[in-house]
Amino acid sequence: MTDSVVQHAGLPHAVFLHRMAGASSPSALEPRLGRAAFVALRLVDLLGPEHATLHPDAFHYQYVATVRCCRDLPPGSTEASHLLGLVRGTGDAFEQQSAGLVLPALFAYAHYLEDEMRLEEALDVLDTLLQVGGAQLPAADAVGARLRRARVYRKLNEFDAAEQSYAEGGALAATIGDTHSELLSRIGRADTLRGRGNLFEAERSLRDALIDAERLRDRDAQARAHQVMAVLLGTRGQPGDAIPHIWRAFELFEDDLSRTRALADLGGVLVIVGDTQGAERALLEVLRRGTSEEAASNAVVELMNCASFRRDRVGFERWREQCDARREEMPPNILVDYMLKCGIGRARFGQLDRAERLLADALRIADEAGLHEFTFRIDRIKSGLRDCDSLEAAAESDFRSEAVREVSAALAHLQA
Repeated sequence: MTDSVVQHAGLPHAVFLHRMAGASSPSALEPRLGRAAFVALRLVDLLGPEHATLHPDAFHYQYVATVRCCRDLPPGSTEASHLLGLVRGTGDAFEQQSAGLVLPALFAYAHYLEDEMRLEEALDVLDTLLQVGGAQLPAADAVGARLRRARVYRKLNEFDAAEQSYAEGGALAATIGDTHSELLSRIGRADTLRGRGNLFEAERSLRDALIDAERLRDRDAQARAHQVMAVLLGTRGQPGDAIPHIWRAFELFEDDLSRTRALADLGGVLVIVGDTQGAERALLEVLRRGTSEEAASNAVVELMNCASFRRDRVGFERWREQCDARREEMPPNILVDYMLKCGIGRARFGQLDRAERLLADALRIADEAGLHEFTFRIDRIKSGLRDCDSLEAAAESDFRSEAVREVSAALAHLQA
């Protein structure tokens, strides 16, 4: 994605300048942050092997100008803090002739951008990390960067690039005996297969990876395998079977961000089986934690879905407005999910013409983005759009299963 942006714009890191397009004022915060990120990464470029003979005075001149640009940003901005850290790290790296000193700041900034759903920008930072590190990049960092880049590609539905990056990361991990990263590569490739719609092969790969993760007692890999398995089962129309997998992932994850994302997934599946009370508990907890923009966007979409499921028109419109406010920042998969569930909501309130238009738009975006699983789901829902009650009644039978009741009870205990 970043390569195409570079070719289109004619210079590296131009993706950050896109924030200036359509801005009400060049002095607004987002254009200033985009401009600062652009010049900060141009400074980082000077650490690359092609600038090995750069005169220190030339670097110092650009460094001082970049520091001034970043210091003019509001001090309370998280992104401004990342950029200042990145500039300081670049200065230390140039002074000591060690590009490795700037890698932690690049990793941290890429992670921040991914969480904020600025996925194209995150790719640009990860590409910069790999380019600047070059052959001197420690193997563990090279593996981590490739797996992180693969995940971002997958979120952008660029499946070919994701598979290639997962394969590269997994192969490199094998050479250094990093079994955890090997497992993450396999799980990521399985998730990519799921995104392409190859559910059978994705499930087979996931079950193999889960067996190996349990044998190696790798909690994080187990959690990620359970999480992807849950998404796969939900895609296949088995939400009741997915719920215990999501809850197990929540139990196994040790970091707050991953646990929050698992709760967001759990809320989305609980509403499918008719447990709107349990779903809202999980989703409101996601918003309360506020650790991930992606999870928050998913939670708001699902809270809108919960409201329409309960035929709460006021609640539906309130959450729909919040979704609309986030729409410009949504990647294709979340945008399609929002339009799909907004269309279902319109149908539940008897607005069938509006529902059909929303589903048609969702189908178009899903086709353009290569989201095959959404394409199949939207086609199926369109065919039964005028009989929403019967579709929901079929799903609610899963709510009576013992496994789902146990998870719902555990959620109530968590909230308490």
